[in-house]
Amino acid sequence: MSELPFETLTQFTALALTLIGGWCLGLASSSGGKRWREQFEDEEISHAAYRHQAEMDLKEANRRIRDLEAEGDKLRKAAAAPAPAAPPPPPVANPEPGQGWRGWFGWGRDNLARIKGVDPAREKRLNELGIKTYREIEKMTAEDEGALEQRLEMPKGTIASEQWREQAALLRAGNEDEHSKRFG
Repeated sequence: MSELPFETLTQFTALALTLIGGWCLGLASSSGGKRWREQFEDEEISHAAYRHQAEMDLKEANRRIRDLEAEGDKLRKAAAAPAPAAPPPPPVANPEPGQGWRGWFGWGRDNLARIKGVDPAREKRLNELGIKTYREIEKMTAEDEGALEQRLEMPKGTIASEQWREQAALLRAGNEDEHSKRFG
């Protein structure tokens, strides 16, 4: 007696139907298999391009990091180097726009020696520092006075105690009699 796995007509029919179903499934999926393979290859190409771009971006980022680190090293070395001498302080008093007129060729100036406490030598030094008019003295702030006293090597508070700003205001306004009464 031979032992076959299929002995009845029903079993053979089931085997035949299974084979035919598998064959139909294979035919149905074969044309789609080519399409899936093309999509897979396209996806591989796209992924390779993405990897290449990511590698280029990484190389550029690493180059930029090296450049920034080199610049940082330069700045640290420059900061560690001794600082150059401080720049000279700005002019003590700045005239208002339109008020800095000194006449033609910069010759227009006031006689600052008329202010009590300003002798001809100090007037010359004031002119060298750019202070040539009563208006410039009148417009000085307390900070400007302190800086000017330091530059003229005067004791602190001298300009305020001698009332240079008030004297300059009177002289600029042409109140010479009032100036003579108060400060003469």
